[in-house]
Amino acid sequence: MQQSLTRFNKISLVLGFAFLYVPILILIVYSFNESKLVTVWGGFSLKWYPELFKTKGLWDATKTTLWLAIFTSTFAVILGTMTAFALVKFKRFRGRVLFSGITYAPMVMPEIIMGTSLALTFLALNISKGFFTILLAHITFTMCYVTVVIQSRLIGFDRHIEEAAMDLGADRFKTFLYITLPMIMPGIVSGWLLSFTLSLDDLIIATFTTGPGATTLPIWIYSKARLGISPNINALSTIIIGVVATVVLLVTLYAQHKEKKEKAIDPS
Repeated sequence: MQQSLTRFNKISLVLGFAFLYVPILILIVYSFNESKLVTVWGGFSLKWYPELFKTKGLWDATKTTLWLAIFTSTFAVILGTMTAFALVKFKRFRGRVLFSGITYAPMVMPEIIMGTSLALTFLALNISKGFFTILLAHITFTMCYVTVVIQSRLIGFDRHIEEAAMDLGADRFKTFLYITLPMIMPGIVSGWLLSFTLSLDDLIIATFTTGPGATTLPIWIYSKARLGISPNINALSTIIIGVVATVVLLVTLYAQHKEKKEKAIDPS
């Protein structure tokens, strides 16, 4: 029996969504503002979007951020998958508790502490800060999220399928390549996308580990916003929101299409 929402729940839901999305809507509206003053509406205009192509340092920061996110998510998936297999496949080994604690520590540790400790580590090892140091830092804190996602997938994995494949003559590598990997692929894709998003969004850790010639997009936006929010930042934010919304919509439609297809094949 379904229960209808109470008036209090409806009001709470509306206020919650308004708190989340009204500021975003205001940002989108003011990205079309003719005036240079963000708080003063001067009429509708698209001039700030072409201005983005003339903004110094923006596209270098964008390219750096995208390459950083791609490399981070790829290495994080590889290391996270290996870590998840070690924790699930090998229930007992010396140092398992310590290994597990080290793996999950970045999830609960404040980012400012991670950024400070990594910066001091690179300084102690005499490693020049730049793209490579940000990459190492991002892999360090995104790998644990990938491990959790893939570990949850492996825990619910039916081991009898692997055993059946090995009974039919497949070695461990072929079993992993043709049986295990396809079945945990949704977890791998989810972990890749999650680590990609975390790397793309990070500001604090990147600030502590960046160096000359390695300015990420969040750092660039923050440095500009400190001098006051300008309309071209609103335009850039609107473009990012549009890209993210489009990707989410396409993924949702694909998932719905796949679910309908599976129900058509197996109505039960």
